[in-house]
Amino acid sequence: MPIPGIEQPELIAVSDTLRLRKYDGVFAFALDWYLDPGLVYLVDGVRQPYTMEKLQRMYTYLHQQGELYWIEVFSNDHWQPVGDVTFWQQDMPIVIGDPACRGKGIGRKVVAILIQRGRTLGYDKLYVDQIYHYNAASRKCFGSQGFVPYQETEKGTSYVLDLNP
Repeated sequence: MPIPGIEQPELIAVSDTLRLRKYDGVFAFALDWYLDPGLVYLVDGVRQPYTMEKLQRMYTYLHQQGELYWIEVFSNDHWQPVGDVTFWQQDMPIVIGDPACRGKGIGRKVVAILIQRGRTLGYDKLYVDQIYHYNAASRKCFGSQGFVPYQETEKGTSYVLDLNP
């Protein structure tokens, strides 16, 4: 379910070769991403790979919180999902699931376009609920887009971006 009272776009173009596609309920292909204990550690703080049932619960929860999108890249004449992101004012969980696509600036570009979406929706601030202390890539990604720490959590830090500085 998208953000109440707001129509979620089917597609958000990030660049000619990068886009966000509205979640369509098909997610089995993403299990491979969440079988990686290293990725799961960055997401959940544990190294326990997901089951299909846990993956379904996660996507159901995220879809109920806000706008859930597949992050897709155009390669070999077709769009290929490489990660997921959920956008709502209180959080922006993002995962680049395809290891070959990590460290290439995709997350930074996705966060930048979602900041624009927040401005379009009239938000004055955007938040990231928690980034674990050891998740340097996420800290760097959100920091590069202007998010600043505002609260320490038990395992990490919460971040905020003031859209009206």
